[in-house]
Amino acid sequence: MNLLRFIPFFDDSVSSWALEARLLRWLTFLWMSIGLIILFSASYVVADDRQGDGLFYFKRQLIWAFAALIIFNIIVNLPLRKILGVAHWFLIFFLMLIFLTLVPGLGRKAFDAARWIAIGPIPIQPSELIKPFLVLQSATLFSQWEKLNWGIRLSWLGVFCLVLLGILAQPNLSTTALCGMTIWFIALAAGIPTKYLGGTAIGGVMLALLSISIKEYQRKRIMSFLNPWADATGDGYQLVQSLLAVGSGQTWGVGFGLSQQKLFYLPIQDTDFIFAIFSEEFGFVGGILLLILLAIFATLGLIIAIKSKNFTSQLVAIGVVVVMVGQSLLHIGVTTGALPTTGLPLPMFSYGGNSMISSLISSALLIRVARESSEAEVVPLRRTQPENRKRRRML
Repeated sequence: MNLLRFIPFFDDSVSSWALEARLLRWLTFLWMSIGLIILFSASYVVADDRQGDGLFYFKRQLIWAFAALIIFNIIVNLPLRKILGVAHWFLIFFLMLIFLTLVPGLGRKAFDAARWIAIGPIPIQPSELIKPFLVLQSATLFSQWEKLNWGIRLSWLGVFCLVLLGILAQPNLSTTALCGMTIWFIALAAGIPTKYLGGTAIGGVMLALLSISIKEYQRKRIMSFLNPWADATGDGYQLVQSLLAVGSGQTWGVGFGLSQQKLFYLPIQDTDFIFAIFSEEFGFVGGILLLILLAIFATLGLIIAIKSKNFTSQLVAIGVVVVMVGQSLLHIGVTTGALPTTGLPLPMFSYGGNSMISSLISSALLIRVARESSEAEVVPLRRTQPENRKRRRML
C-alpha cells in the first residue's frame, strides 16, 4: 500500500481523473488556502491577547486542515457505494453525540449554547460533523423512496427529525435551518410529492417561529436585525460593527492585515463574522471574487450532478452544493445585515477544526461523485514506444 496516496499533494492518480474532479480539487485547495490566509489576519490580535501567541489559532487550524486533508484524500479514492454503506452508522453516532451535549456536565457551553463535547483533549461539535452524513443518508433514502415501505420511510424521517430537534435544543437555530433546508432540497430534487414537501416546509417555519417565541435572545436578534442602529451599543452592537467593517472596505479594501474592526471592536471576528474582516481588508472587489468562487463551485457541482448516471450520486452532489454554498451565502447574509444575526461559520474560512473537517469531507464527496460519473479517460500525450512500432508496421 502506498501511504503517500493518503496525502493529497502526493496522489499520483489525479492525472487520470475527470476534468470536473480535477477542477473541483484545485478549487477546494484554493478556497481553503484563502481561508487560512484570512484566518491568520482575523485571529492574530485576539490570539495574542488571549493566548499570548498571535499564531495560536492559525497553527491549530493548520493542524486540523492537515488532518482533514488526509480524510479528504481517503474519501476521493474510496468507492461511493462503500461510503454510502456506512454513512447511516456515522449519522447515528453523531446524533447520539448531539444529545450528549445536552447532558449537564458533558456538553461544553459557549455563548449559552451547549454545542461541544470533549473526547479526551479534542473538542467535538457533532452538529458540524453530521452534515455530510446527513447529505449521504438523505440521498440514499430519497433516491429509493418509491421502493421503500412506509415503515422504513417513517423511521428515517424520524431520525432526521431527531437530528433537527437535537441541534435546535442546543440551541442552534441557524444550523438547524441549514440541515432542514439540505434535507428538503434533496427531497425536492428526488421528486418527492409536493404535498409532502409543502407540509414539511410549513412545519419547519412553524418550528422556527416557536423557537423564536420561546427564546428571548433569538427575539432580540430578530429585532436588532430589523434596526441595529436603534440599540447600537446593546443588542445591535455586533451587526453594527460588522456593517462598519464591510463599509470601511469600500472598493478595494484597506489592505491585508490592516482591519481596524478586528482590534476588539467586532466580536467573534475569527468565526461567525470572519467575512466582515475579509470585506474590510479586500473590499467590494474581494467580496465579488469570493462570490464568483462560490458560483464556480456550485456550477461544477450541478454539472457533476447532471452528468452522473446514478440517482443517489446526483442527490449527493446536490446536497453538497446546498451545504457548502448555502452555508456560505447564509454567513455572508448575516455579516452584511441581509439576514438575522446567527452563529454560522464560513466554510474553510472560520476558525474551527470541526467545520474544516466537515467542509473537506463534503467537498471530497462531490469530487468522488465527479470521478465516478465520468467515463472519459485521460489520453496520454505521447504513445509508448511499443505502440509507435506497432503503428509503423501497420502502415
